[in-house]
Formats: sequence, structure tokens, C-alpha cells
Amino acid sequence: MEYLKLNNGTEMPLAGIGTFLMEPKDAEAAVISALNNGYVLIDTANAYMNEKAVARGMKASGLKRENIYLSTKLWPSAYATADQAIEDTLKRLDTDYIDLLFLHQPVGDYIGAYKAMERAVKTGKVKSLGLSNFTIEQIQEVVDATEIKPAVVQVEAHPYYPQTGLKAFLKDMGTVVMAWYPLGHGDRNLIKEPVFTELAAKYGKSNVQIVLHWHTQAGNVVIPGSKNDAHIRDNLNIFDFILTDEDMQKIAALDKNMRYYTATKEALEGYLKFLPDFDRQE
Repeated sequence: MEYLKLNNGTEMPLAGIGTFLMEPKDAEAAVISALNNGYVLIDTANAYMNEKAVARGMKASGLKRENIYLSTKLWPSAYATADQAIEDTLKRLDTDYIDLLFLHQPVGDYIGAYKAMERAVKTGKVKSLGLSNFTIEQIQEVVDATEIKPAVVQVEAHPYYPQTGLKAFLKDMGTVVMAWYPLGHGDRNLIKEPVFTELAAKYGKSNVQIVLHWHTQAGNVVIPGSKNDAHIRDNLNIFDFILTDEDMQKIAALDKNMRYYTATKEALEGYLKFLPDFDRQE
């Protein structure tokens, strides 16, 4: 596993497994498989409704808690009571601390919620802070109103949408990007791009492995999700080669400024009305 140093001095793995859209039993099995195959980073969220399953998977793996990097996210409906939401999250994850805690969406009192996360950092319950799906303007708003700069920003990122402008903005803060939809939502058009087929043959890898390695070589953290043991293993087998500058330039030429997901203002506002009973997770 390769790591990068965050702006608060802690280290984070460059690759992990995501559990978005996984039912509890699938999330538990995927976490066990990932941790047994050399993964360190596990990503979940309140809204995924599988934090308890992730906790079971972590324990079943036999790894010590300090050898696992755990990230999760607070849902907007919990922002108004973020201090308690953090306590509830720790309980569901059956842990004393969270390595990386995000605000999941930029809606509601996210400034107040971020300040609650800062308090959790000061008491040792959270190690690093992050923002998920925030724009440059919203990130700047948080930075201007709080003390601790976000260590990680989680956004859609892939070769068709490499987040060049956002990464340039984050550079001075030392904030890194964690990519969701790192494979373009599994778009075969992206994965089967001729440049990836060419590079896969050159390095003896699959097209998917080339895309995932491109992310990590560009400094992005990747969290592809999978319930397939073979895919889980393959998605981590990406650190034994280096793309040349020419290779990276060819991939850069794929930038279409094309997103697969865009939340409307109405959808964001709707998140405030979505109040699942997180504690009733299986």
C-alpha cells in the first residue's frame, strides 16, 4: 500500500474500498475481503446505512483498529445536532475514533456542523476533516469561517472529469482529492478508451487498473466499490508500475469536462428532509 501525507501531518492510504449502495451483508463481506487482501482504507457514510456492517467486517478481519483507516460522513439532516451525531456514528462503527470525517453534502448549517467536527478533533474522536461534494466557493466559505483546513475533499473525479480547477484551488491548502466514480460510474466508453487498452498491454494490467493507477499517480485517493473478491484484489494491484509523462499526457487529453452526476438545488434541499433512522441499521 502507498500513502500520502495530509495537511495535518497524518498519512492516508491512496486506495481503499467504498461501500456506497451496498446492503449491510454485502458491505460486511466486502470489508472482510478487502482487509484480508491488503486494503487499509474503508469508506462508508451515515446515509449508506451500513456503518454497523462495516464495523462487523472490521472486527471479523482480525486486524487491529489502529491498522485500519476509517472514513465516514455526516448526513445533512444531522448537521443541526452534529456533536451528538458524531457520538452516534462512533457507536455504530464501534470505535473510539474516526480517521477521516466528512460533511456529506453542502446543505443546511454546514458551518456549524464543521465546527462540531473541529471540536471532535480536539477531543481525539476524529483525526482529519473532509468535505464531500462541495464547490470551490463553498469550500472557501468553510475555510474562512473555521480553524482547521479540510484535509480531503471527496468529489466525482475520473479521466473525463479530472477536477483540474478544483485541484489547483486546493493545492495551496495541501488538501487532496478523494475520487468517487473513479471509473466514470463504470462507463465502458471510458474504461475501453484506446489509450487505456494501449497502456494495459504495455504494463500487463487491465484497463481498470490503468485508470485507478492514473488516479493515484495524480495524487487522488480512490475508493472503488466491489462485492467481487477477484475485483477487490485486482483494484489494489496498481502500485507496481509508473506511467510515463507521455502516458499521463495522453490520459489528460481525455478530459471532456463531463460529469455523470449533478445534484440540483432542489435535490440538495431535499436532503434536509431525508432523515433515516441511522441507529436501526442491521
